[in-house]
Amino acid sequence: MIALLGLGAILGIAFLLAPNFGNQGSPPKQDRTASSEVSAFVPNQTCAECHQQQFDDWTGSDHDLAMQNATEQAVLGDFNDATFTHFDQTTRFFKKGDLFFVNTEGPDGKAADFQISYTFGVKPLQQYLIEFPGGRLQSLTTAWDTEGARWFHLHPDEKIAPNDALHWTGRYQVWNHMCAACHSTDLRKNYNPGSDSYRTTWAEINVSCQACHGPSEAHVKWARSLPEGVVLEEQDYQLTAEFPGAKPENEIQACAPCHSRRHRLSSDSQPGTAYLDSFMVATLREGLYHADGQILDEVYVYGSFIQSKMHQKGVRCTDCHNPHSARLQSPGNGVCVRCHQTSPPEEFPSLETKEYETREHHFHEPEGKGAQCADCHAPTRTYMGVDPRRDHSFRVPRPDLSVKLGTPNACNDCHKDQSPQWALAAVAKWYGPERGQEPHFAEAIAAGRRGEPDAESKLIRLAMDTEQPAIARATALELLRGFGADGGAAMMLATKDPNPLVRTLAVGGLNRLPPGPRLDSGALLLSDPVRSVRIEAARVLASVPPENFKPEQRGEYEAALKEYKAAQMSAADMPSAHMNLGRLRADTGETDLAAEHYQTAWEMDSRFAAAPLELARLHNESGNNAEAEQVLREALKNTPEEGEIYYSLGLLLAEEQRLEEAEIYLSRATQRLPERARVFYNHSLALQRLGRRSDGERQLLRAYEIGPAVADTVNALAIYYLQERRLHEALRFARELVPLAPGDPGPQQMVQRIEAELSRPGPR
Repeated sequence: MIALLGLGAILGIAFLLAPNFGNQGSPPKQDRTASSEVSAFVPNQTCAECHQQQFDDWTGSDHDLAMQNATEQAVLGDFNDATFTHFDQTTRFFKKGDLFFVNTEGPDGKAADFQISYTFGVKPLQQYLIEFPGGRLQSLTTAWDTEGARWFHLHPDEKIAPNDALHWTGRYQVWNHMCAACHSTDLRKNYNPGSDSYRTTWAEINVSCQACHGPSEAHVKWARSLPEGVVLEEQDYQLTAEFPGAKPENEIQACAPCHSRRHRLSSDSQPGTAYLDSFMVATLREGLYHADGQILDEVYVYGSFIQSKMHQKGVRCTDCHNPHSARLQSPGNGVCVRCHQTSPPEEFPSLETKEYETREHHFHEPEGKGAQCADCHAPTRTYMGVDPRRDHSFRVPRPDLSVKLGTPNACNDCHKDQSPQWALAAVAKWYGPERGQEPHFAEAIAAGRRGEPDAESKLIRLAMDTEQPAIARATALELLRGFGADGGAAMMLATKDPNPLVRTLAVGGLNRLPPGPRLDSGALLLSDPVRSVRIEAARVLASVPPENFKPEQRGEYEAALKEYKAAQMSAADMPSAHMNLGRLRADTGETDLAAEHYQTAWEMDSRFAAAPLELARLHNESGNNAEAEQVLREALKNTPEEGEIYYSLGLLLAEEQRLEEAEIYLSRATQRLPERARVFYNHSLALQRLGRRSDGERQLLRAYEIGPAVADTVNALAIYYLQERRLHEALRFARELVPLAPGDPGPQQMVQRIEAELSRPGPR
């Protein structure tokens, strides 16, 4: 049987009803009611009574102006009958009295007038929010470049149809879910799955003092009760988050929720809560980060900063940034030489004592670009068309990794006309041949991404190396899920790691183990002090038969599973939450409910290929291949370029012995998934069964070229050449197969048979 292959596991669970996409809900409004047991939110201006300097620093900052009502003062874009054309769609920006409007393509594909309700952001771009039924605010994808004074499109090279979830009226441009929580204070989404609507509220429309310090009613009462002129020493300030004298990590985790690529684990995340109790940070995944951890996609700051030596040494955000204005503490190199100088601060005793702003250090003209610390150690990447952001891993440029792995480096960012080899030679000339050659976790992650023969051992060493950044170790554990038994043993060991991020990714890989060992390792983490670990343990143990649990384990499992469901409910307006619940129901054998949730995810986003793939898999496993085929053919209408759907449909048709049809879809899959060895392998099998053996040989050799150390491919090549009586080629692959199947006598016996036959006299 050729089993259907989906897109892979998606973490999380939810408990949802299929939405009816009604128009209920209401526009966002202010609500300062208590959000904790001890306090409520107060108006922004209240903080100025005692903290005037901090309030003045904050006023006019990016946080202050993160979201505003659309007034003459707040709107920066040109609404004087300005027009902007993107592909064949012209958008017009205009005013009616004091109100701001845009005429553009609506959800039905027709141009209409829409009133701007709010501004979103202030520099280097400003977006505009429009109220829609169901309490939604939709974010216009034509934005204003505040520095270039022009309109531009956030997807300049892509024409997005009105029925696409990425269209400005679509699900992935809904402010309530996608961006609201980090632009307002105490944002409560208040999503109703039954009506697919929102009743969103906030305590303050912008990012206020209380966004970081927590609700302050109790603090204000306490402060007003103090006798005049009192000198404060150690006090309980009646705040949920207090930073003076705190550990650096407490402060970093106050900034991290909004300055990280992450998904939410709780619908109620208050300041002062540990990051991994409320959020799960994205690891150094392919497509998000380069193999060496440099930023690639829009990952913000936290995931790069926690890779840095600065983070390991206790540097905090406010060492470089004013926490209230968010500006740098000093301009230019000044922010760096506050610490990197001949007299470093006492709190960083390991800093090298030297003068850094010299040609002897940077080898560039003192006033030139190459003499700027940040340009070498925190290079930028531009997002949203006009927004350059710095990589906060603060790394030494490594052109040697560029040569080996193709990762970028700051030298060639400036010297684009030169090669990485040129940059590597320059580094060796300046600092000596050993500089920049130190081992780096990039090599293990790159090997894991490529599926190289020695990748598993490299990833295990990285995962176990406590001197490496936790996010790199967690990434190694995530990659190990695609490898052999040794990786499973490493994950079991890593579940006892002191770092919660490492534990979370370790337990997430236990589902590759049989139920007994999985329960033995995972059950211990159901009561972990960190929520991300507990709920991941619950997900992994969902497919373990209930009778395997001890009574006390079952209780802990149910409690963690409840938390897991709540985590997904916080994203119930996204297809991924329904997908995750579908996976949970499939794991527990509730196939009808699983199918309902996969269907709901698909209805939410018709281009969300994972949903029909999982739905088809479910039908296939239930023996209903006709339904599976119908789902996959329908999915191709919405996503005609999705290789995974062609692949799954080809496998399904092959299972049905409709080989000629199967070969067509498998061929199309190879065109769309050119780096997937398994796709070429299965296409080869179909071709051989159709009698097209030479075509099958070519596809099998392509599979071998992509993944040479895959036992199935090497075995298939040995058998193919044996059948063709090309014994020398058969012997080559049979010998390669022996170390790939340790403990299996079959490959060695094949080698012996071929060698014996080749030793006989006569023609071959």
